[in-house]
Amino acid sequence: MSTGALTRTGPVRVSDVTVMFWIIKGLSTAMGESTSDYLVHAMAPELAVVLGFVGFCAVLALQFRAGRYVPWLYWLTVVMVGVFGTMAADVLHVGLHVPYVASTVLYAVSLAVVFVVWKRVEGTLDVHSIDTPRRELFYWAAVVTTFAMGTAVGDLTAYTAKLGFGKSAALFALAILVPAAGFRFLRWNAVFSFWFAYVLTRPLGASIADALGKAKHEGGVGFGQLHAVLLFGVVIALCVAYLSVAGERSGGRRTETAGRRTA
Repeated sequence: MSTGALTRTGPVRVSDVTVMFWIIKGLSTAMGESTSDYLVHAMAPELAVVLGFVGFCAVLALQFRAGRYVPWLYWLTVVMVGVFGTMAADVLHVGLHVPYVASTVLYAVSLAVVFVVWKRVEGTLDVHSIDTPRRELFYWAAVVTTFAMGTAVGDLTAYTAKLGFGKSAALFALAILVPAAGFRFLRWNAVFSFWFAYVLTRPLGASIADALGKAKHEGGVGFGQLHAVLLFGVVIALCVAYLSVAGERSGGRRTETAGRRTA
């Protein structure tokens, strides 16, 4: 792909930030955690990681090929990021025996690098400006890294800090109020507040998924990983169906606006 193709402006390619966005984002992180845990126990972990990576690449390719925001495709990509991002974080600990503290720091530094390069190249980290292939590349690089970092952070509090899944979920539920309150009452920067909250949705959703799906002797309620996957999947499908029918963007106004910029 040429440089011109990478920077060609078109329709906005990612979801708008609404209440429904945060609901589905939280559900997708929970489903990614449950799916990853189920697959690594249902088959050889190495095979599960390969399948997760292949599935992630395939869906991401479809997302880029679409060249615009399509609700079901966008959220399928987010779910696959959740699955693969969880596996990527778990591989470091389970396969390479890297402590959760170290993997958390590693992914935090990686995310900072993504943001610095993205900001330097594009001039903004605003998700409302994701209207070129290059900006979308940066966007998904950041999303993958936030999922991996959030997984490591959630495991850090649950296992290393010995808070367990329930207390970890409560901790992150309180933590996510910080950027919300900062943006609402303290006039924090909108882009900073968004990414702050975005990172926290991962350990929050993962902690809830683990609390629900893990066996009782592991600190969960014993609902079962597969049952959790099916539950989260059905709810996500219903939410995405609503977005597809009702129209998350109030018709085509955002697409029309992007089109006017290229006219």
